Formats: sequence, structure tokens, C-alpha cells
Amino acid sequence: MTASLPPEIQSVFDRFITTEYTTVARGGQPITWPVTPYYRPGDPCIDVTTGLGYPKKANDARANPKVALLFSDPTGCGTDEPPQVLVQGTADVDDRDLDANRERYEREALEKLPATADQLPPKPLRRLFAWYFTRIYVHVRPERVYVWHGGDVSREPELFDARMEEVRSGHDEEPDAELAPATGAGPAWDPRLDELGERYPQAVVSLVAPDGFPFSVRVPIRVDRGASRVRLGGAPVGVPWQPGLACLTAHDHSPDFAWQRNFQVRGDLVQEDDGSWSIVPQRFVGGFELPPASTLRRYRINASKVMRFRKVAKAELRKRGR
Repeated sequence: MTASLPPEIQSVFDRFITTEYTTVARGGQPITWPVTPYYRPGDPCIDVTTGLGYPKKANDARANPKVALLFSDPTGCGTDEPPQVLVQGTADVDDRDLDANRERYEREALEKLPATADQLPPKPLRRLFAWYFTRIYVHVRPERVYVWHGGDVSREPELFDARMEEVRSGHDEEPDAELAPATGAGPAWDPRLDELGERYPQAVVSLVAPDGFPFSVRVPIRVDRGASRVRLGGAPVGVPWQPGLACLTAHDHSPDFAWQRNFQVRGDLVQEDDGSWSIVPQRFVGGFELPPASTLRRYRINASKVMRFRKVAKAELRKRGR
């Protein structure tokens, strides 16, 4: 399908440094993380990766291949006023040749992000970082593409679809899936949520659409600490809003990806009396971050995660008889 898309859309897939990748976990919880997309114009799939030490992004896609990629942060892409693009697609998890995956990742990551070369450990030491460099690829075959031109989500998105009947009707023809309801649990507040609306005036909200595919969009946000809610703004058009489980993801990075920060909050998507939508946070999850700080501080911040990732990677290798 990608080869039939307009060149400016294919350019988004190719040039964006990050895409917000969403899977649906067991229990129906959408989970969104920023990852680097790998794509060349005309390729049948958009590829993303995850390290062997943190394979959940791949494991969830293997269990439920309905995934989404949102291209909404143009930082560093070199394009003026690019569109916001949502890809709903089918995932193929590729861990068939981990050695080849590692070699491909080391090559392509430096091609796309040359500034990160200074952050890499010397080659003789990279075996100590096998949990990171040993990669699982996820090949995402687009099934449906929404395009908000100029990044303006208040306008009706243009739809490109692999199924012509959906293009004609203007909506998807998939049967409705059984969606997980909102938990109704009380809010849980993490101090980093106060960064929302200040450091992060916008964030990505993800839900599961009635057809079972994740649906994501970047919107303005406002923290209502008194009500323990994150208010969603922007009046986006084309979003299948409905109460249920949701994920709100905030991230930023430098234009050359020399540093990056990210976290998410999972909770209930609720509609307010005035018709607007909010998220009641219930679980804060910090990502693997390399903030704008010294190398020593980065190691200190991530030390416990690295130990856990190494342990997980060893277990994954044992499962594969390695």
C-alpha cells in the first residue's frame, strides 16, 4: 500500500526521527512508546525495533498484530509543516535471525542518526550491551492511513486505505471488537505528570477503536491537578472517542537525537459534562531515557533498568537455545 501513497506521505515515514508506536496488551490496554522508524519510499512495510532486553513491544504485537504508528513530532525531520499521519497496520514480528538484525540495526541506526555515534560504546565492548544492540524488528504493513494536512487535527483527515470499500464509504468496514471498559478506579498521581502542559504542551493520546486497531492523535493538554485529570484539547476530528482504557505519551528529543526523554501514563478516558475528554491517570511508566546530561548521569539514571534489561535478554536467549 505504501507505494501508492503520495510522495509527501512516504517522505514522512522516511524522514521522521520518531514515530509513536502503539500496541494493545492483554486486557485491552493500549501502550504507546516513541521509536525510530525505518522506511525507504516504496517499501511494503514501515519497520520499528525493540531491544532484546525489553521485548514487550514485540511480544504484544505477536499476540495482537493490530498496531498503529503516529507520525506527529517533526523535530529534526527537515520538513516545513508536515502532516500528522496515523498508520493502522498489521505487525510481523521478526526475530528469526538475531545476528542479522543486530548488524542491520547498527548500520541503519547510524545512517539515520549519525549524531548518536558518539554515544555508542566501542565495538569491543558492545557485547556487554547485547540487551540493546540485539534487536527484534517489527514490520508494520499499513492497512489504513489517516492524514491531517498541516498537522491540523481540527480538520477532517484524508483517508488512504488498502480496502477500497472503506475509501468509498468513508469509514472502516471491520466488525466491532469487544473493547476493555474503563476501570473506574481512583486516580494515581506521579510528580512527573506536572511536566504535562509545561514542558510538554502537547502529548499523544491512544485508545482502541471499535474495530480493534489502536488509534492515536497528538493534542494540546492541560493538567488539572485539583481534579486529578489531564484535560485533552484541540477538538480533533476523525477520532473514535469512547470511554475506556487509554495511554497518554509525552516525549521530546533534540533535532539530531543526541538526547531524548519520554514517559507515559495509563488510565481511563472519560467524557466530561461539557463534552470534552480527559484522562484519569492510574499508572505512570517511565521510559528508557537519555536526557540532556553528562554520560555519567545518564548511566546513573538508567543503572537499575540496564540490570533488568540484561537479565531479560539472557532469559530471551535461553528461550531461543542461545
